[in-house]
Amino acid sequence: MKALVELYAQQFKTTMAMMFQYRASLFIWMIGQVLEPLVYLIVWTIVSNSSGGSVGSYTTNEFAAYFIVLMLVNQVTYTWIMYDFEYRVREGTLSFALLKPVHPIHSDIADNLSSKLITLPIMIVIAVALAVAFHASISPPLWAIGVFIPSLLLAFLVRFLIEWTLAQAAFWTTRVSALNQTYFMMMLFLSGQMAPLTLLPHPVQIVASILPFRWVISFPVEILLGQHTPAEALMGLGAQVGWLIVSIILVRVVWRAGVRAYSAVGA
Repeated sequence: MKALVELYAQQFKTTMAMMFQYRASLFIWMIGQVLEPLVYLIVWTIVSNSSGGSVGSYTTNEFAAYFIVLMLVNQVTYTWIMYDFEYRVREGTLSFALLKPVHPIHSDIADNLSSKLITLPIMIVIAVALAVAFHASISPPLWAIGVFIPSLLLAFLVRFLIEWTLAQAAFWTTRVSALNQTYFMMMLFLSGQMAPLTLLPHPVQIVASILPFRWVISFPVEILLGQHTPAEALMGLGAQVGWLIVSIILVRVVWRAGVRAYSAVGA
């Protein structure tokens, strides 16, 4: 455990230095993280105003709150591993990672967390500015704020592990862009990024709840907006824990099979 802590500490230092070296790229990435929810916020604000100030159960101010909180949740849970893993396998750089005494996933976790430590304060400032500009209505009960933190952590872990699992498709096919695009289109529609799930048809809501998409983005947003009772929140946390267990198993199983396939190609 001590060695793992030291590994993470060193990885944090390395990634922090790298992030500050590529400030322009980081800034461009942050613009993308802000623009997408901002576009949906503007669209739904216009729709709400043209419909008398509300759509479904959401008022114009509640739409603003939803997409601003969603922007922060997406920033905390977002990973880039599905794009990066293909390059590692195709170019052979993964071979060096396999020679190290620790699993490569630890390096990716450290990289991901360190980038969030740099960008999250700026994203919070942007979120506050947008909340003021769009008159966002955010007033969760105290218990919801307490539940939001573990729900956000679980959302990050589930999303990271599922995307790490899917990224390993590169062991068998080195061109995984089609798989990536399919996954992210499903994520966009079923996680509530494009619209609150309660505004979608009921069958779609059921599918979103069965699959992990709702639990990695929409659920933490719903919690912070105070849209659930304590009992519903606990059931949601249980669903997240269930998906965490499934994702851990999937990562381990696919990794073992993938490394064997990668070694066979290398031979």
